[in-house]
Amino acid sequence: MAAAKTPVRMTTGEAVAKSLVAHGVDTLFGIPGIHIYGFNDAVAREPLNFITTRHEQGAGYMAFGYAKSSGRTGVYAVVPGPGMLNSSAALCTAYGANTPVLCVTGNIMSHLIGKGRGQLHELPDQLATMGGFTGWAARIDQPDQAPGVVAEAFRRMHTGRTRPVAIEAPWDVFETSGDVVLDVDRHIPPPPPPDQDEISKAAKLIRQASNPLIVVGGGAYHAGEEIEALAKLIQAPVTAHRSGKGIVSNRSPYGLLSTAAFGYWPKCDLLVGIGSRLELAHFRWQWLPEGLKTVRIDIDPTEFVRLTPDVGVVSDSRDGTLALLNDLETTIGKRGDRTDEFAGYKAAAETSLEALQPQVQYLKAIRRALPDDGFFVEEITQTGFAARMAFPVYGPRRYVTCGYQDNLGYGFNTALGVKVANPDKAVVVSCGDGGFMYGIQELATAVQFNINVVSVIFDNGGFENVRRDQSQRFGGRDFGADLVNPDFVKLAESFGAKGARLTGPDALAQAISEGFREEGPVIIVVPVEARTESSPWPFVNPPPPV
Repeated sequence: MAAAKTPVRMTTGEAVAKSLVAHGVDTLFGIPGIHIYGFNDAVAREPLNFITTRHEQGAGYMAFGYAKSSGRTGVYAVVPGPGMLNSSAALCTAYGANTPVLCVTGNIMSHLIGKGRGQLHELPDQLATMGGFTGWAARIDQPDQAPGVVAEAFRRMHTGRTRPVAIEAPWDVFETSGDVVLDVDRHIPPPPPPDQDEISKAAKLIRQASNPLIVVGGGAYHAGEEIEALAKLIQAPVTAHRSGKGIVSNRSPYGLLSTAAFGYWPKCDLLVGIGSRLELAHFRWQWLPEGLKTVRIDIDPTEFVRLTPDVGVVSDSRDGTLALLNDLETTIGKRGDRTDEFAGYKAAAETSLEALQPQVQYLKAIRRALPDDGFFVEEITQTGFAARMAFPVYGPRRYVTCGYQDNLGYGFNTALGVKVANPDKAVVVSCGDGGFMYGIQELATAVQFNINVVSVIFDNGGFENVRRDQSQRFGGRDFGADLVNPDFVKLAESFGAKGARLTGPDALAQAISEGFREEGPVIIVVPVEARTESSPWPFVNPPPPV
């Protein structure tokens, strides 16, 4: 066997495929195509599971779901131009949701790039286009560059704030052979240690605070144990808006759903944000308590420019929280137990959320059926919006969201990627009839690869948010919001999937439980009368208390 540093003759496609394997990649999503044949053939000869999708958007979203739910890199491969652009919504979703997704694509022949001659799948400047909605994009121009470019892609994804990346190689370059050294530096640098002076300042503010509140986001997935220890030490509740749900379990006395935390908010005198953009407090809740101080722990220093805290600690969430714990354990003194108080906020919120019907009763049914370690994928639908306030989560990454993009139709395809990454876990996605149709073709993918995702379609015959806005703000002039839908059960069965139509939460819980025992995808349709769903927006953006 050749020494690790000895050059080996191979194509660029082979070098990219072998480099992905060296980085621990075991699964790719995508569609083979002529511009990337050199890569496709190389993948076929490596120990890589290739999931063929029916649309490039599906490939991107599946890679997103794979990465969002597991923390591992999600990789997909598509042809350039329209293929890459079809997947771009998934890339901007991964950008907004801080998720490590790698797009591998091709380009036209190398000698024609930039010539504008109208070659197959040509874009004026594909590399610049990809750079606009990723954290980094690069081109491979010759085989020996491939291992280094792939290594740099992984460094970019996993250093600092997580972002998606993209790499391309021209059509001819993927099939060009050259001498390649595969053993390159794959080291990913550790995060910077927290500044002890800033930690001391943050600890001082915490000691001075009577009613601190901890808000966590997707940057804190790996710091749940430390954050709960901090919450217990300083007797502070922990809440989240979307991505941070479950980092501290809602079964913990300190883990509050956002509606419960909003009940505590008026008395809060210190906001501690950990790996969070603080959208909940600074945008959703619309107002700040008088005299509020803010401490932030975030790996991205630009966050402190966007929203300036009183104390900002540039740090990995776990490292920063541990540093705070080490300081406070010897300086804060014992605080009185407030868990009964926090339980009161939980109970009050549960009572108030009963007004959000029928969404809450169906969410409770889904929660009953879904195992604690199962995954719930929200969608941009009435039940999905309600889930942000009303769906309890018991572990990090178990609640899969698209973040601030809020892009309709991402859910079903994303859920398939979640299941591929977690084959032994239950996965359910809550869709609307409009959003589900965005990715209906991927039912064929789910059937072909036996991907057991249970999809619940709440069928109200339209885009309900739009209808509500038209009714309330535009004099009831309906425009483009009503939908004519297929028979979803027959449609599912035509693909070879299981389908059922039912009403009522008890029937839904039973059908979901039974669906998890199937081998392939399951579609459950729940008819909902149009214009009968309570608006979630008074809970998403609650008004200031009187």
